[in-house]
Amino acid sequence: AYIGPVSAFQQEVPRDVATMESLASYLVPTFPPDSKGGRPEARCTSARTLLSSLAAQPGSLPGSFVFHPYPVTPYHMDYLSHFDRIEQAKQVYQQQEAGNASPSLRVQPRGELASQLVQAMGQPAAGAAGEAILEEISLQDLLFDHTYSFNGWLGPPWYKEGWFHAYLLWAGLITDQERKQRVDTLYRRLIYGDYQGLADRINVERALVAELTRGCERVMVGYTMRHEYYNTEYSAGVENIAVDALTGFYSPVFLRTIKLKDFLWNGWLRLGINARPRAAWNPIGGFSDRVGRLVWFGIGDPAFLPSPTSSIWLPNRIRADTTVEGAPPGGVPVPRDAVIPEPGTGILQPVGTGKKARTKITYRVLTSTFHDTTRMSVADLLYPYIFAFRWSST
Repeated sequence: AYIGPVSAFQQEVPRDVATMESLASYLVPTFPPDSKGGRPEARCTSARTLLSSLAAQPGSLPGSFVFHPYPVTPYHMDYLSHFDRIEQAKQVYQQQEAGNASPSLRVQPRGELASQLVQAMGQPAAGAAGEAILEEISLQDLLFDHTYSFNGWLGPPWYKEGWFHAYLLWAGLITDQERKQRVDTLYRRLIYGDYQGLADRINVERALVAELTRGCERVMVGYTMRHEYYNTEYSAGVENIAVDALTGFYSPVFLRTIKLKDFLWNGWLRLGINARPRAAWNPIGGFSDRVGRLVWFGIGDPAFLPSPTSSIWLPNRIRADTTVEGAPPGGVPVPRDAVIPEPGTGILQPVGTGKKARTKITYRVLTSTFHDTTRMSVADLLYPYIFAFRWSST
């Protein structure tokens, strides 16, 4: 199997080579603050003209590109929460097809796909003097720095949600301080769980996306698909592949599900990847490049794994049972021998008697041996929490 995009085959794709699809990138026009359309009203008018032009000629667009004028796509886990607004956005541009959709906007394309789309609109590239920059933003590049943490952590928990991707795409472009404050407030509510139930959470997510996009600093045009190839030949091929909707083969679940058709348990799985090793092992951060993270997907053993087709997290070797405040009334009693990390050092100190907590999480772990055959102990389970507490406080 090959992880990442490949160059076009010189001939037809071999019969024993199959492909899997996943979300690859976004295509967005960005309006610089010093452009002629510096005001929100002017930006939004220019954006509507540009998107209407693309919607009017679907037959001329590159095959990997899908016109989709809303940040949340069918490959995001919160797609249905935004479905009505997605359909409304599509109808707006479909209704404008019959009118004059020829853009008067000077567009500066960045990248091969953007250049193809500008040509499809029948408009020459504007160069550096463009009023808008049309570019393809890789989902891998967008998320890479935000899914990196110490000790091989795979978070944050919401990294597969469309509202989070919209925040990464738009938040840094907002210059209006009042609007930026509203965006940050909505974002903090989502990441800190400051909502009352599922309906309230969905309303906050929708409000965040609406607030992010209302100024038209950047506009969603559509997305592209990633096609990754693998060998299905018997007996040299593979089968039983689970592919992540956003990261494709580049995911822990891929390595945990793929099987060799011959020598299932003691054969060699040959993988290619469109990257070279560029980083050494970091004792705090783990592997920090694409090749290293792929290795860690195989040898790491995290408590939870991201589900390939949803935003939930699948228990790997643990089960967590949660008791919240109010059951029993007044809080959850803390055992007399409980300990808590000391601020600044992480040293475990007794909590004391008669204390209560708002939440209790019972963490049940299926122990195993490490790579050097030593057996996991309770201390091994506690140490990562001590380490995280101490590292975050310094």
